[in-house]
Amino acid sequence: MPFAPEKIRNVAFVGHRGSGKTSLAEALLFQAGAVTRLGSVADGSTVSDHDDDEKRRTMSISGSLLHAEHEGHKLNIFDAPGDPSFVADALGALRVVEGALFTVSGVTGVEVMTSRLWRRCDELEQSRVVFINHLDRDRADFAAALESIQQQLSPRCVAIAIPIGSEKDFRGVVDVLHMVAYEDAGDGSREAEPGPIPADMVDEAATWRERLVEAVVEVSDDLTVKYLDGEEITADELREALHAEVLRGELFPVACGSATKNEGTHALLDLIVEGVPAPSENFIAARAGDEDVVLSASESSTAVYAFKTVADAHVGRINFVRVFSGTLHADVQLVNGRTGTKERIGQVLEVQGKEHHPVSELGPGDIGAVPKLKDVLAGDVLAERAMIVQGAPLPAPIVSVAVEPKVRGEDEKMATALRRLAEEDPTLRVSRDERTSELLVSGLSQMHIEVTVERVKRRFGVEIVTHPPRVPYFEAIRKKTRAHARYKKQTGGRGQFGDCHIEVEPLPAHEGYEFIDKIVGGVIPQGFRPAVDKGIQETMHAGDLAGYPVIGVRVTLVDGSYHSVDSSEMAFRIAGSMAFKKAYSEADPVLLEPIMSVEITSPSETVGDVIGDLNSRRGRPLGMDPVGTNTVIRAEVPMSEMLSYAPDLTSLTGGRGDYAMSLARYEEVPAHVSQRLIADLQREREAAKA
Repeated sequence: MPFAPEKIRNVAFVGHRGSGKTSLAEALLFQAGAVTRLGSVADGSTVSDHDDDEKRRTMSISGSLLHAEHEGHKLNIFDAPGDPSFVADALGALRVVEGALFTVSGVTGVEVMTSRLWRRCDELEQSRVVFINHLDRDRADFAAALESIQQQLSPRCVAIAIPIGSEKDFRGVVDVLHMVAYEDAGDGSREAEPGPIPADMVDEAATWRERLVEAVVEVSDDLTVKYLDGEEITADELREALHAEVLRGELFPVACGSATKNEGTHALLDLIVEGVPAPSENFIAARAGDEDVVLSASESSTAVYAFKTVADAHVGRINFVRVFSGTLHADVQLVNGRTGTKERIGQVLEVQGKEHHPVSELGPGDIGAVPKLKDVLAGDVLAERAMIVQGAPLPAPIVSVAVEPKVRGEDEKMATALRRLAEEDPTLRVSRDERTSELLVSGLSQMHIEVTVERVKRRFGVEIVTHPPRVPYFEAIRKKTRAHARYKKQTGGRGQFGDCHIEVEPLPAHEGYEFIDKIVGGVIPQGFRPAVDKGIQETMHAGDLAGYPVIGVRVTLVDGSYHSVDSSEMAFRIAGSMAFKKAYSEADPVLLEPIMSVEITSPSETVGDVIGDLNSRRGRPLGMDPVGTNTVIRAEVPMSEMLSYAPDLTSLTGGRGDYAMSLARYEEVPAHVSQRLIADLQREREAAKA
């Protein structure tokens, strides 16, 4: 039988890379009895990090779905990656859970990714709890970590557990909500049942308990009156009030412990059950045609939301789904709100890391998976009638590389593999540059691209070679010129004859192309004039300056002559091409480069370094706007100077900088840069001929 929605807790584990999310998830599974041994990230033995890439890099790359049972409740845990390169899974998971559990290292405190995801939870009005991890490590400081949480995340973060001992002497936690202690057994076993608080910590625990009570009653009208009247607040009253305040986003409980030593996990399991809202307390806004719809666990009609897609070379797609309302059974048909088509649910799965177990159904509020759906992507809703739910906004890709298969002839196989991975990761973009004919892969970082290339090889058997994409330069002219060309060829029979005079001049802003026919008196018959235009346009595909397309030119056909027998469309097409080449060489040709509009978010203390770096890239800062502790810098920078910007910005800002860019316009390349580009291109062509 499926769990009732009030007995389910859906939690996403989020936070900065290295803060211990995967180790904590593993410890909770172990403590709850879902696994028989405590796995290790370093050993590659955790349930979450089962992918070869993750084991080799000792980091989460894809989100993993896990489940456990505690005190009669089912806990669905989504272990999300903490590296910003793979943030899509974290953002997608926040759409389908009632609570987010933030892990914070007791050594380093709040880090960049933690702050970013916290802000996203603010936007979503998401319930949150926090776990201070790594308290057994050197330089771990619970008080300092809690202070950084309250300063950088929210002053409404309140401790519900405190450590027993510190660093190497850390041996357990005191749960100040229930006023019990969990001390380390020292043998690597599951955490023992709660016991009395150590005598030397009774006063300290009472102080922290009083702080918790004050924080809870401050936002509870009923308890405020009772507290001011000097009446005792019972544990049940405190627990119920805390749950309501977590649901409303008025308080954020902070637990603590050491995931790798399985310390503090029992209290955390209790906190998840008692503090995190149940699906029965959640409502989802949807849109069915022109109608606004509210989905809830109490509704009988089935509606499920696909929040993650896994591409498998053999099985095909596996979609992770959250049941927003109704019950999901096998062998039913539901409508995809995005496509309007019906999808048959062939099988329903319960997921534990890489293990998938068929189940008869998923009840309202539950999370599982469905394999082999035809056309379902992350963000789609499957329901009894077509509807949509607004998905999580995702960051745009900022790093691009050109790709080609290492083995000739595997282009289609490579493209198919990349498309499959792009279905799995919505922040990965695969596109064809029409200008350069290159296949481009775009992602959030260089690591993002590297992992994609490795996955294509491992999953689909295709080795990929990457190189920087070609910058799509154009060529243009700066002055008006006139040229004459005559094409004449006699081969013994009918010959070829075409003769034309043209004028070329630049168009404003170097944009567009115009052909003007000013022939009078029939010196060139009407039927041959379009051939002149065609010959010119074909020649413009590759200018003589550097081989790039020519734009921003007006061509006027002013004179010419023809032969009644030997003239043809081909002859005038060649004559037009010859005339344009002559005119172009004398019209002061120049290179045009794409100028990007760039918006950079930098910590305020590194703004000077960022602007100095932009200046070195021929950038033009346009303005700055303070946003909290950050500054948004607006600038225009040539695309050629931004191809390797991501790692440089990371270095300048300590990993706390972001940027986005879009094409603003094309501008003339400065003479000294143009000479270097043309020389480099010439060397490449000579090397290719050798």
